[in-house]
Amino acid sequence: MTESHPRIAPRITKAVIPAAGLGTRFLPATKATPKEMLPVVDKPAIQYVVEEAVSAGLDDVLMVTGRNKRPLEDHFDRNYELESALTKKGDRARLAKVQESSDLATMHYVRQGDPRGLGHAVLCAAPHVGHEPFAVLLGDDLIDPRDPLLARMVEVQEQRGGSVIALMEVEPEQIHLYGCAAVEPAGDTDLVKVTGLVEKPDPADAPSNFAIIGRYVLDPHVFDILRTTEPGRGGEIQLTDALQQLAADEKVGGPVHGVVFKGRRYDTGDRGDYLRAIVRLACEREDLGPEFRTWLRRYVTEEM
Repeated sequence: MTESHPRIAPRITKAVIPAAGLGTRFLPATKATPKEMLPVVDKPAIQYVVEEAVSAGLDDVLMVTGRNKRPLEDHFDRNYELESALTKKGDRARLAKVQESSDLATMHYVRQGDPRGLGHAVLCAAPHVGHEPFAVLLGDDLIDPRDPLLARMVEVQEQRGGSVIALMEVEPEQIHLYGCAAVEPAGDTDLVKVTGLVEKPDPADAPSNFAIIGRYVLDPHVFDILRTTEPGRGGEIQLTDALQQLAADEKVGGPVHGVVFKGRRYDTGDRGDYLRAIVRLACEREDLGPEFRTWLRRYVTEEM
């Protein structure tokens, strides 16, 4: 292992988005279309995630992909034929929407040839990230832009060093669906120090009801640990197991803190939650919301 880093870390500019999953919960829609490209109202879910990274100042984005994920690259690339057609029509509004995704960030891609878990996907980013702290954003969790969770996490990492994970309190009977953190107070009302982590524990064995949600700001020493981490739950290399080692020994990579999130989160990894996310976001849109809310009220009261 290398020696511990200075307490105050350099400015974070890189984000890693694992996107190699097969999306089996959304079959048959994801047979030929990546789940990350499923629309949430009128934008693919993955664009919301990239926009979140950029809004937090992370404009160097590495996407970890797999087979059949080429549409992700195409979405964030230029489409000259479409742009030319819209220009000839004078359709500036749609042209701006098309160009928006290709102008968001500097995009990079690497393939996770063998899908061996989230920890392995993060390890695939090591050559690109190097020795800098970086963020990891999971595409199934959409965070409302009015709740700047990632920006807060970056701020904590730059102030305190080490790694920072996003936590949310869940009902005890739901904790088996998440990674779970043992915590102690850390001074700020929204901040805790993480003393231990376990992946998807039985509710009776869970150290708390603080669940890990899909945002991380990580010290690069996590790569050293991931290289020697054995497969854990589900036979996969778990990022939670590597973070547990960082939490247990602050001399290697600094402490692990958790930002307790109480804002608006949309889970697009489950079919029911995906539909609820679309309804909530559509209701709040200025261009769609008024008419859609009127129809929704009528549908619920008259037709249900």
